[in-house]
Amino acid sequence: MSDKDQSPKFTLSSKTPKERGITFSVNETPRSFGITKKPNTQIVEKPKSLLGPWKATAICGNDITSSCLYVAAMSAAYAGVYAPFALLAVAALLFLYRKIYAEVGDALPLNGGAYNCLLNTTTKARASIAACMTILSYIATAVISAKTSIEYLRAVLGLSPELAIPLTIGLLGVFAALTILGIGESANAALGIFIFHLVSLGILIACGAIYGISNPEIFASNWANPLPVEGSSIVLAIFFGFCIALLGVSGFESSANFIEEQQPGVFPITLRNMWIAVTVLNPTIAFIALSVLPLQDMISAKKSMLVNVANVAGGDWLAWIIAVDAGVVLSGAVLAAFIGVTGLVQRMTLDRCLPQFLLRINSRGTNHRIIIMFFVCCISILIMTAGDLDTLGGVYTLSFLGVMCLFAIGNILLKIRRAKLPRKYRAGWPALFIALIMTMAGIYGNMRLDSKYIYYFSVYFFPTVGLVLLTLYRHNILGFFLVVADETMKGLELSHQKMRQKIKWRMDKMYAEGIIFFTKGDDVASLNKALLYVRDNEVTRRVTVIHVLNGMEEPPPRLVTDLKLLDEIYPDISVELVIRQGQFGPELIRKLADEFGIPPNYMFVGTPGDHFPHQMSSLGGVRVII
Repeated sequence: MSDKDQSPKFTLSSKTPKERGITFSVNETPRSFGITKKPNTQIVEKPKSLLGPWKATAICGNDITSSCLYVAAMSAAYAGVYAPFALLAVAALLFLYRKIYAEVGDALPLNGGAYNCLLNTTTKARASIAACMTILSYIATAVISAKTSIEYLRAVLGLSPELAIPLTIGLLGVFAALTILGIGESANAALGIFIFHLVSLGILIACGAIYGISNPEIFASNWANPLPVEGSSIVLAIFFGFCIALLGVSGFESSANFIEEQQPGVFPITLRNMWIAVTVLNPTIAFIALSVLPLQDMISAKKSMLVNVANVAGGDWLAWIIAVDAGVVLSGAVLAAFIGVTGLVQRMTLDRCLPQFLLRINSRGTNHRIIIMFFVCCISILIMTAGDLDTLGGVYTLSFLGVMCLFAIGNILLKIRRAKLPRKYRAGWPALFIALIMTMAGIYGNMRLDSKYIYYFSVYFFPTVGLVLLTLYRHNILGFFLVVADETMKGLELSHQKMRQKIKWRMDKMYAEGIIFFTKGDDVASLNKALLYVRDNEVTRRVTVIHVLNGMEEPPPRLVTDLKLLDEIYPDISVELVIRQGQFGPELIRKLADEFGIPPNYMFVGTPGDHFPHQMSSLGGVRVII
């Protein structure tokens, strides 16, 4: 018999093993819980090369800078000549969110954006609400960008309007295929698109400024015109122009959803670059358009407004450049939506919020099933809304602003509940509350503009939430079916027993999926919080508490006693205490994941201190729960 087999084992509970007592073992292989097969969880390896500032900015920058192709005209429809001021208000709001996003991304540098923030500060169900809104905003972003791209190209090529929907579907399909090829190829394409777009807009602004200076009467005439909405005051006009112009910050959330694919320190740079682009381009484009086109012409041509501006200010050659640029950069925004939603849904699936079949990867290392399902959702909303940009913009704005509100709330919870979590960036409380109030005002304003936005938002939001809740609470649903089986199949005992055994096997399998909690020798109150979190948020009856000893130190004397007390309090949870020699860090986590068959995102820790030597992103998704 080996030394390992001769290791002593001390039972601290009076219960038998079947009654789920606590076992104390030192450097010992964990006990079997009746199910020896490891969980069917796929850990997706990170790409070998991470994105630098230019490529990361290009992926989300194509989305946010493409908004100037349509948002100026949409804002002018309500704010009139005051549209530049409405767009500056949007830039001011985005300035406040820079620090909010930076603080969360620095403290929790993991894919998922608002979902990841709320997952580490509150319950999984609440975090999933933010994720569903983010998914819906990505759907609307992809469809809006693809449809507007086709409209610009159709305007200069003279194509039939009947071809708009089929061509939009084709464009979505092209970028779905490109995303399946991998993020590296996608980032190279995005960077080329981004540079061409900035150069094209620079030429347009220069030509428009020269034309506006030569023809000042056009802007003077627009300034003298009454507001587009009859009976509206200047304040209300700017407010509603601000609300509809919030569509122009599409893409700001994308960077947070693929933060793990970025080099260290790149994420705050992408936020800064996107804010500069929105602040400079959107108000300037609106001012140039008001200096070149009559206000009514600007509003009526919102599907391809900049082509008209280019045609007047520079001629056919400039109109062709802008049309090609619009078609290309809006396609880049489609690409950003595909990349962002893939990172988000992958993280949700790893956390068992969505069906596990979505984690299947292809030979290129990408989650093709996620991409294909997203493509199908985009086609469905395109057909349902007949490609109407106002309706799609309303759906996007409601979902995206909801995500921004939840991100701000997540930042508040991060400050209160995870105050010790290390980070370099911190958003001030006044800026946080001002940003939250302005975002909520934007939601209210968009709901006032058109109530049908709520309908289309609900059609996609609630089924998505339903799917997530179905996955999260599948154990309750199976328990319900177990009760139904007991009541309805008494007369068919044989069939009843087979069904009962199958359901109970499935439930036992879920309960046996283990959780690891690392303790530094916490007091009984902290250990109790950890077990409460597991009981309320996870589907398991198996918790392994691991205490890592560094050197010849002894385990905390109260740890065994405290766990014995908690064993009496939580009779349905099996707790195993394991003492390990070593150094806590990524290497130990990978070793424990292989040994226990538990992925890193189901390993929990308390809030690290200021001197914690590792980045949270290096721990493979270990979750902070207390």
